Amino acid sequence: MTIWRVVLSILFPPLACYSFQVNTKSNKVEIKKAVEAAYGVSVEKVRTINVRPDRKTKFTKTGIQHGKTNAVKKALVQLAEGETMDLYANI
Repeated sequence: MTIWRVVLSILFPPLACYSFQVNTKSNKVEIKKAVEAAYGVSVEKVRTINVRPDRKTKFTKTGIQHGKTNAVKKALVQLAEGETMDLYANI
């Protein structure tokens, strides 16, 4: 399981809550293990959000074109109290 990218660095500074875009088939246990292994922090809570695809319609000369974006899954990871994550250490 890999973490794709960090969507928001810090949502609420006192809670140390970070948001990641993850694989749609990963569960909370896999996300917790991946974040702890990648950043060396202890994770207190993981919440997940399934984001539905956006559907779009274009009216062109050749007719109506239908399309959609990909569905994604976001994970809100809350760290233990007093812990911070250095997001730019792995770059």
